[in-house]
Amino acid sequence: MGQTLAEKIISNHAGKNVKAGELVIAKVDVCAVQDGTGPLTVQEFKKLGKSKLNNPERTILFIDHASPSPRKELSNTHTVLREFSKEYGAVLSDVGAGVCHQRLVETFVNPGEILVGADSHTCTSGALGAFATGMGSTDIAVAMALGKTWLKVPSTFKIEVTGKFKPGIYSKDLMLHLIGMIGADGATYRALEFCGDTIDNMEMSERFTLANMAVEAGAKAGLFVADDKTKAYLKSRGREDKFTSIKPDSDAVYERIIKINAEDIKHTVSCPHTVDNTKTVDELDRVKVDQVFIGTCTNGRIEDLRIVADILKGKKANSDVRLLICPASKDVYLKALEEGLIEIFVEANAAILPPGCGPCVGVHAGTLADGEVCLATQNRNFQGRMGNTKGFIYLSSPYVAAYTALRGYISAE
Repeated sequence: MGQTLAEKIISNHAGKNVKAGELVIAKVDVCAVQDGTGPLTVQEFKKLGKSKLNNPERTILFIDHASPSPRKELSNTHTVLREFSKEYGAVLSDVGAGVCHQRLVETFVNPGEILVGADSHTCTSGALGAFATGMGSTDIAVAMALGKTWLKVPSTFKIEVTGKFKPGIYSKDLMLHLIGMIGADGATYRALEFCGDTIDNMEMSERFTLANMAVEAGAKAGLFVADDKTKAYLKSRGREDKFTSIKPDSDAVYERIIKINAEDIKHTVSCPHTVDNTKTVDELDRVKVDQVFIGTCTNGRIEDLRIVADILKGKKANSDVRLLICPASKDVYLKALEEGLIEIFVEANAAILPPGCGPCVGVHAGTLADGEVCLATQNRNFQGRMGNTKGFIYLSSPYVAAYTALRGYISAE
């Protein structure tokens, strides 16, 4: 019986062939925490009584969720991470470096590896052909100490996408469509394995978006076969030597196979207050917005910013809309500066935020007022996500977000 991509990667780290449903102990390559989850991880690690990290060079502490800190309590938690990194030799990604998930794919994770992170969107790195998954702070503390973790091997949904997107349609539309189809808990503890010629032709930025939102369908991981696109990306990041490709067997057993024709995908939006509450833009009746937020680990890459700049160039955001744009990392920010994108955004009356999570987590830099509506390129829109339970969040692609900023209502033209 053949193996899925998830089964193969986990087998390589468990020292034996594994199958879905099996409980295993697997070697971990990379551990990651962020400033929301990291302090608890540090506390739990110290309870273990270990004098050192198993692999300090691949244990990364990210300060990105409240970056820079908006209040003293959060500043104190940042100090915990900074001091821990110095004491134990862990890598610190400090204020301004960017969102942990973007930084992980840029610098730290390679195909065929296992990454565990104390953040649900750790699954973003699955686009590189790694088994990347989020866990609780205590589990990450143990992985940091021992270099291994326990997990149940997930069964897999095969997501086969074929054909070409219509102009202006992107992988964010595809993912919102898929989540609307199967539900926010439709793939709970499964792996989503993406394939098909549409996927093969996608650039890495689009794959990162799909992998990032796998957890929004409840999935444990979102996985892609590492290919020439992956190799080129690794080369651009200075780690071409880390390329390897693991492929599922032709007779792999999948719990479910979902086939999607890319030509059928329309501009898709998640409406308040759940990601699976999806509608196409043409089904909405000019929903007025107060704020548009473009960025995050889902759609804050340079490719996303280029899409937005092409639409905004020479224009002004609607006078009733606050337009916030946040590059996902320092490297994205520098590239946007080099290409003149930041100038386009500023001239369009956008506010440029420092690399990090920004308004997405509702801690700072864009909290909604009572009754306000925001269209965001982030991955979640549950009640209170952007800091106010009386706010309303819609999710879309950067393409739709840019047009919405111009029109003042949700639009794709």
